[in-house]
Amino acid sequence: MLDKIGPLGIAGIVLLLAGIGLVAYANPIIAAGMALVVAGLGLVVKSLVSGLLQSFGMF
Repeated sequence: MLDKIGPLGIAGIVLLLAGIGLVAYANPIIAAGMALVVAGLGLVVKSLVSGLLQSFGMF
């Protein structure tokens, strides 16, 4: 999977995890909520992209 997202995607994942880690250091409850929001947003984006590709007949 990591070879498909490229170096910019890997840097984005690292920054995302570092940001959630920094918030978790200050307040673990808020960090858990932020992690759930990011995971939900990722699922929504995956669903939208998958639907778009299906409408073009590519997936």
